[in-house]
Amino acid sequence: MHRLTFPHLTLAPTLALTLALLLTAPAVMAQAADAPAAMGSPSNDLTGSLMQMLFGLAVVIALLLACLWVIRRLATPRGSAAAIKVLGAAAVGPRERVVLVRLGEQVLVLGVAPGSVTKLHEMKPEDLPLPTEGNTTPFPPNRAFSAWLKQAMERRDAR
Repeated sequence: MHRLTFPHLTLAPTLALTLALLLTAPAVMAQAADAPAAMGSPSNDLTGSLMQMLFGLAVVIALLLACLWVIRRLATPRGSAAAIKVLGAAAVGPRERVVLVRLGEQVLVLGVAPGSVTKLHEMKPEDLPLPTEGNTTPFPPNRAFSAWLKQAMERRDAR
């Protein structure tokens, strides 16, 4: 199975932690400097601690949302990758698959193995069975992709 990796996203957690430390460091230093000098009332200390905790929580949640936004933004396919759609796949071995891919107005049947991708067949979108309203996949619910692929290959060999 192929795994998509995003090496540029590995810095996001480190960046978020560094930013959180930089944002909270002045507040922690100020509190440490004021602690021996100020002996305020218990309610004042409780209110200050509660406000500091809520501020820290808000910063962490904001950082999580910002990281999520960045990840979604970077993971969205752009350019020519947006025109590629995987319609179906069937395992033909422990590490080999046959994949049906729509690329613009073409439909390709690809053989995928570790380290190689081979075009097995090219077909027109009209040759595919149309999806029904209740079924979003392009294959009938009573037939698996592998059975459909076998039938399509037999039709091709008969020509």
